[in-house]
Amino acid sequence: CTDQGEMALGKNLLVAFMPWEGHNYEDAIILSQRLVQDDVLSSIHIEEHEVDARDTKLGPEEITRDIPNVSEEVLADLDERGIIRIGAEVVPGDILVGKVTPKGETELTPEERLLRAIFGEKAREVRDTSLKVPHGEQGKVIGVRVFSREEGDELPPGVNELVRVYVAQKRKITDGDKLAGRHGNKGVISKILPVEDMPFLDDGTPVDIILNPLGVPGRMNVGQVLETHLGWIAARGWDISGIQEAWAERLRDKGFEQVAPRTNMATPVFDGAHEEEIVGLLDATIPNRDGDRMVQQSGKAQLFDGRSGEPFPYPISVGYIYILKLLHLVDDKIHARSTGPYSMITQQPLGGKAQFGGQRFGEMEVWALEAYGAAYALQELLTIKSDDVLGRVKVYEAIVKGENIPEPGIPESFKVLIKEMQSLCLNVEVLSSDGMSIEMRDTDEDVFRAAEELGIDLSRREPSSVEEV
Repeated sequence: CTDQGEMALGKNLLVAFMPWEGHNYEDAIILSQRLVQDDVLSSIHIEEHEVDARDTKLGPEEITRDIPNVSEEVLADLDERGIIRIGAEVVPGDILVGKVTPKGETELTPEERLLRAIFGEKAREVRDTSLKVPHGEQGKVIGVRVFSREEGDELPPGVNELVRVYVAQKRKITDGDKLAGRHGNKGVISKILPVEDMPFLDDGTPVDIILNPLGVPGRMNVGQVLETHLGWIAARGWDISGIQEAWAERLRDKGFEQVAPRTNMATPVFDGAHEEEIVGLLDATIPNRDGDRMVQQSGKAQLFDGRSGEPFPYPISVGYIYILKLLHLVDDKIHARSTGPYSMITQQPLGGKAQFGGQRFGEMEVWALEAYGAAYALQELLTIKSDDVLGRVKVYEAIVKGENIPEPGIPESFKVLIKEMQSLCLNVEVLSSDGMSIEMRDTDEDVFRAAEELGIDLSRREPSSVEEV
């Protein structure tokens, strides 16, 4: 992002260094609603989605509008090629590019043979492998690029056609987003306050952002305080025509006796403004229409509580800081799962938003629940909510039928552990209370029967790694 060829990634915001009701504890940031309304920190994000049509063992994949078992309503925004039209608003699950992949030829029933005889190729065995908007993304389609081997485009081996769809989204700043200054002073927005509730200066100007003063001393990044004072001086401008001190003479010699508000200036990298110049210029800033300077020589100002109108008991450091919006946006991080894919080996839920995974409940979290004595919550987390394959189905059946939750079974990870120990030539057996060896069966006919009744496909192979997703 540039402005007339100059880098312009952030915005100059009026900052106050003060605690506010505990809401800016631990580097949290409080922001004014004005920045949301005026799109001061809004950004446009363009996501690229790609799909290719390849040659498979069963025949070539095809990019088409003719997708099996999909209503005309879902296809409304696709053109005759099966590609989304530019300008369409899309939400998670919407088809961007229609694609079908040949399925393995199965034994046809008499009815299917009749349909094949009547409709010919129309009734061929294909499955829907269309490109869809991923979970948690939405926006407007702003561009489509189609590459085809027939048109002479260079494509990887085995790829006949490639389609790229560009989806743009406007993101307003919101609580949970991450901001940073130029001195490593980063933080997460905890609260966005109405403009009328923000602390305000003598002349009624509300501040844009409230930072915690405790973010400065321990880290020793006092550059942000220096920037605050210099930012205020630069924003207000100054007039040193009546001052005869040495620092004022130096500025006067360089032609900076009177400087208008918001004039662009530059100083040498390691020879910037000195303390006496900053203190002097703070006292020489151009006053407002009422003749008030608001920020004192110390760099502090009297602020008033926006909610009560009462003055705060002590002067507060106020000035301008250059604030950048970082790419760590809450909309990209928020994630929830009910059921989803499981790992092939451990049968535990996958991890991470990209795999539509679960939240990891690790060793220390288990200790915490043990300390609280939350035995049943812990048992659920370690069995039916994780890798007790039979228990997962039985619990679902019990919930559907309105019955009590059954006793959890043996977690798959325990079976894996036993198999690993057996692979080390250790004779590991599970014994009952009377010393009899118990055989841990891998399948349970009752479970498969229940799954069939409830319409759960236990044969479905879930992705076991990031590569397979």
